[in-house]
Amino acid sequence: MVLLGHDTVAVHHTGPSRRMLLLALASAAAVLATGAWVLVDRHHDRPPWAEDVAYESGFLQGNRVRQYDRTGQEVKDLLAGGCARLHTEGWGGRKASYDPGLWVAGCLDGAAGRPASRQGLFR
Repeated sequence: MVLLGHDTVAVHHTGPSRRMLLLALASAAAVLATGAWVLVDRHHDRPPWAEDVAYESGFLQGNRVRQYDRTGQEVKDLLAGGCARLHTEGWGGRKASYDPGLWVAGCLDGAAGRPASRQGLFR
């Protein structure tokens, strides 16, 4: 940089040293790893949004039966207690085990053709 009436002065701005930059990155990685470990330790195999997963899984099961039922008998069976029977027979799988009541409610909503009540931002 040249100043009027002064000698030429070399000016540059130094950033953080490589050591400090590496320490900051290592610290951030440690904090992220610790946070992930706490989240996994708290929920184990169950996701934090397991209730939504259970309901949507049941809704999809009931909706599929409704879409592929040509005579309407299977839908009548689901609405008359078939969703609970499917759950007890293990048709819901692991997702139904998160919240069995919500899985059955989702199955009933899907079989009846109602819109999913637990989807969207505002429930």
